Amino acid sequence: MAIDPQLFKQAMSQWASGVTIITTRLPDGEIKGMTASSFTSVSMNPYLILICVAKKLYTHEVLLHSDVFAVNILNSAQIEIAQIFAGMRPDITDRFAHVGYTTADTGAPILPDVSGWLDCRKYQTIDAGDHTIFIGEVVSAYGATDKAPLVYFNRQWGSFMPSSS
Repeated sequence: MAIDPQLFKQAMSQWASGVTIITTRLPDGEIKGMTASSFTSVSMNPYLILICVAKKLYTHEVLLHSDVFAVNILNSAQIEIAQIFAGMRPDITDRFAHVGYTTADTGAPILPDVSGWLDCRKYQTIDAGDHTIFIGEVVSAYGATDKAPLVYFNRQWGSFMPSSS
């Protein structure tokens, strides 16, 4: 029995998650990025993470042809960056020129002032319905300890509030 797509979306919107910008660089130097919350660790030996990307997105096509990507973990002050890379700011046509970036080992773009980043070489791709799961082997990483994460919950941006207990 098929479920109502709206019920599925509503149920999934109740899962709070961090917000990332997935960035990649093609061998010809082209760079692309997108906002994503579908990201998790997979393995500690070797260090593997995964991202899930909708096949309808242009960044999906770029990721298929790239051997590298980075996961940039946004902090609570970076809502505008999340919106830019989600395509919610059509007035900004060159996302990377507006935000800026550096690179780490693989050459994938690393965004400034993020809470953390993972620089990856593509390890495996898995077809999964209307998405592709990209598994990356982490070759370098950084994590700040003084920045609150940006959180996405119930179709809204927010920040994490630690419990007082």
